[in-house]
Amino acid sequence: MILGRVVGTLVANRKDEGLLGQKLLLVRNVTLGGEDASGFVVAVDSVGAGEGEMVLYASGSSARQTHATHEKPCDAVVMAIVDSWEVGGEEMFRKTSADGEWAS
Repeated sequence: MILGRVVGTLVANRKDEGLLGQKLLLVRNVTLGGEDASGFVVAVDSVGAGEGEMVLYASGSSARQTHATHEKPCDAVVMAIVDSWEVGGEEMFRKTSADGEWAS
């Protein structure tokens, strides 16, 4: 699982049948401190995540293990919206509202 922040959506009018009806998100990797890291991924959204939210995503064969992506042609899936995380007993982030804003 990898921490990321949803930075946008992707629309593809022509795609494999297995992806029909799937929402595609553009996710940027983040560090443990919540700062942007290098790397982006396009991921199928299995949890209803929105722009600006911190998420966990899986890639590779693990991405095809959710109900929404089972046997689908995807390489990444958002499988959790993160409410908070801590490192070494110190809270690094906590979701402060339903609109996805975060406090450090």
